[in-house]
Amino acid sequence: MTDRPPDVLVVLTDQQTADAMGAAGNPSLATPHMDALAATGTRYRQAYCAQPLCAPSRASLLTGQLPSALGVTGNEAPDPAPEPLLGRVFAEAGYDCAYGGKWHLPELDLPQGRGFRRIHPAGDDAGLARAAAAFLHRPRPRPFLLVLSFLEPHGICEWARGQQPKTGPLPAPPPVASCPPLPANFPPAPYEARLPRLAQRAWAHTHPTAEWREDDWRRYRQAYYALVERVDAHLGTVLAGLREHRRRTGRETVVVFTSDHGDGAGAHGWNQKWALFEESVRVPFLVSGPGSTPGTVSDRLVSTGPDLLPTLCDLAGIPAPPGLRGRSVRAPEPRGTVVAETRWELPGLDNALGRMIRDERHKYVCYAWGDHREQLFDLAADPGEMVNLAVDARHSVLLDRFRALLAEHCARSGDPFARFLPATQKS
Repeated sequence: MTDRPPDVLVVLTDQQTADAMGAAGNPSLATPHMDALAATGTRYRQAYCAQPLCAPSRASLLTGQLPSALGVTGNEAPDPAPEPLLGRVFAEAGYDCAYGGKWHLPELDLPQGRGFRRIHPAGDDAGLARAAAAFLHRPRPRPFLLVLSFLEPHGICEWARGQQPKTGPLPAPPPVASCPPLPANFPPAPYEARLPRLAQRAWAHTHPTAEWREDDWRRYRQAYYALVERVDAHLGTVLAGLREHRRRTGRETVVVFTSDHGDGAGAHGWNQKWALFEESVRVPFLVSGPGSTPGTVSDRLVSTGPDLLPTLCDLAGIPAPPGLRGRSVRAPEPRGTVVAETRWELPGLDNALGRMIRDERHKYVCYAWGDHREQLFDLAADPGEMVNLAVDARHSVLLDRFRALLAEHCARSGDPFARFLPATQKS
């Protein structure tokens, strides 16, 4: 790294699950620009969003706090609204901070006045890519922080409801035989938690899948991957502009690529987000540029919400704000665990909450109520989460360990989920 502070580019997609890229070994789609970015840096395979829903996840990414600590646990406006830190921290460090695309923070409709200036509105991914390339072409005396928030592949939400994505229609799907196969964990698992299924049925306009057959799900996956490919093409426009910027200025650039949350993509017969399935909470996280090692893959645990801000500060040489619970992905001591939260905004389903905590191998999920509300998986042996170890007495010691970890987290962070902890942890 030179003595000059690096430029910083953060690229967000919307609703992209971690495995939806060629670099992750997925043969069902072509993402040459995401793959090229992974080849120039580090791909973190165990990166988790703070909450699989737009506003809570984005609030976490911009503040370094978990959604429950911010009071942003749904897409509705909290009172008081949180103050995003990312733009302000970098602006105070002398960076020219710009933001383009989807914002989606309740009560905070625009990034202006919060350290950022807007370069392009939401909803037009092609226009956002062109605006980013133009931003990169302009000379400036200061380093920049540029955050680009693309809309796709969120358009799969509209597609599933029989509508066209906001970024434009998709072509008719090919014959089913040419569509991507179903995932190995397509069927619902034995002893799965009841709460997500109740929510799935209660919100049929979001999950219009009750009568879907396997062919419908394969067409869904075809459309989803096509939308990922669409946003990958826009990423290519941005990266071409970045290469020209580097050639012209000789400046180094930190690039971070991630998504606000994932999508069920048919796993467990699930579309959309909310549930704490791997496909919904695990997201891509690529770090390229000074401070990263080209072409590497890391299994280090990352909590993208709390960890993004300290990671960017570390890579830019800026002191991180005090009081953050996250850590840079370059910190000497890696995370031992990562936590994710969820809450459904559904009438008639009070306290539809859940928490996830995982370590290097195992994952524990606890919902506030419902049959089989505790889930325990050995992700090394069972990456598809099909075998719930919580119902097997042979794993009671491991189950108690994760109950204790969740209780410790709630006590340390003031998480209101504490009142829903299993009874054995309340004494």
